[in-house]
Amino acid sequence: MEAPEEAELCFPRINSSCRRTLLPHSELIFSVLSCITLLTVALNLLVIISISHFRQLHTTTNLLLLSLAVADFCVGVLQMPALLLHNQGCWYLGDLMCGAHYFIGFIVISVSVGSMVLISVDRYIAICEPMFYTSKVTLRRVKLSVCLCWMFSTVHSSWILRDFLKEPGRFNSCYGNCVVVVNFAEGLVDLVVTLLGPILIIAVLYLRVFAVAVSQARAMRGHIAAVEPQRSGTVTVKKAEMKAARTLGIVVVVFLICFCPYYFPTLAGEDTSVDASSAAVEIWLAHFNSCLNPVIYAFFYPWFRKCIKLILTLKILKPGSRDIQLL
Repeated sequence: MEAPEEAELCFPRINSSCRRTLLPHSELIFSVLSCITLLTVALNLLVIISISHFRQLHTTTNLLLLSLAVADFCVGVLQMPALLLHNQGCWYLGDLMCGAHYFIGFIVISVSVGSMVLISVDRYIAICEPMFYTSKVTLRRVKLSVCLCWMFSTVHSSWILRDFLKEPGRFNSCYGNCVVVVNFAEGLVDLVVTLLGPILIIAVLYLRVFAVAVSQARAMRGHIAAVEPQRSGTVTVKKAEMKAARTLGIVVVVFLICFCPYYFPTLAGEDTSVDASSAAVEIWLAHFNSCLNPVIYAFFYPWFRKCIKLILTLKILKPGSRDIQLL
């Protein structure tokens, strides 16, 4: 009678061990999450190889994409596999790795969000102030911005988790657990820095971009109307409006869908308690954003599709492949 009870424990020989949490359809869930993990790693690795290898892609904008891809790649390589290891409710890596798991997770997610904001600023200057783009957005300034983004994310994560990092197992209720509790005050700061602030900045910048795109499209329509039928101008305006609206919608909506569930406790005025050993849905949603980012920011670019073909066919191994024209 005791054998089945012992089999349910994470560590059968330890009386204080946590019990396994057997979820319905656990095998199917594990397969789906494994595919998401592999897809996250593969897509972001393709972006990293593409931008790093081809000289024509060594631009200021692509450097920001590279920073985003590196952060999201770390999520796929370091964070998602750790969640898969304890898919049944057991953390086998010890308290030290538990602290490192959350610390790295906070850093890479903050960097990912920060890179999204920097990309929004870059696009705003490129579209709204094109005459000053080359003087304002230099390679040196972009590198400095990327470094500051990583440094700020590290400091921010250290402050949010300062008590937890001193004693990673302080919130564990049993042996084989990995829990972090972020109190309301710290959670509120994290909410503003990682969600509300970036969303506000991105929304304002892209709304401005949208307005400028519509204004330029209307000016073009007036020019075309003088030499071509009115229908051509109307089509041009509609295309410009749809392109700007689609970009804005994808960025904001996907970001909100992925991150809002994690911040629901803070929005409700409660402390945020995250149990890594349960592989909570909100954690996976936040991590899933790292899988969607390369699709949103890179996969829609024609040069990225060309790079995929060159990488998968191993043509990048040929001499002179770094100078292939992609644009």
